[in-house]
Amino acid sequence: MSFTYPTTARALVGVFLLLAGSLVGAAEDDFPGFEKLMSEQEFQDTGLKKLSSKELKSLNEWLIRYTAGDAQILQVSSEAVREAEKDFEIETTISGEFSGWTGKTIFRLENGQVWKQRLSGRYAYRGPANPKVRITKNWVGFYMLTLIDEDRSIGVSQVR
Repeated sequence: MSFTYPTTARALVGVFLLLAGSLVGAAEDDFPGFEKLMSEQEFQDTGLKKLSSKELKSLNEWLIRYTAGDAQILQVSSEAVREAEKDFEIETTISGEFSGWTGKTIFRLENGQVWKQRLSGRYAYRGPANPKVRITKNWVGFYMLTLIDEDRSIGVSQVR
């Protein structure tokens, strides 16, 4: 009689590692890096500009692992803050002329907020003026702007 538990356990561990690796890989595809998330001034002021490309790559990879849950979880002191961040959503309209996004688009919203495109990509918008938009957080913690009527999304970061 053969005992198959060790083989089964090894197979399950292998599947778990494969799934965990794919989650981090998905986050890497979605994460543009500090250098694209920050303005040039912020990147300079934080000292990240002094890092070598290898050091910056390592820091970006650490943040991906951290947000994927590999590091100790940061405790926020207020339950209300955690709840608000989990359910983050803004619905408003784009203020002024809007023809889509081109790679470095600035989105000026009717509520006074200003957001900038953080992911590459282009989309030509040909709909009515002042389209409705929704801004949400994805599972990694990055913001996504969606044109509600078009169901088209792009990664954004808040300017003010």
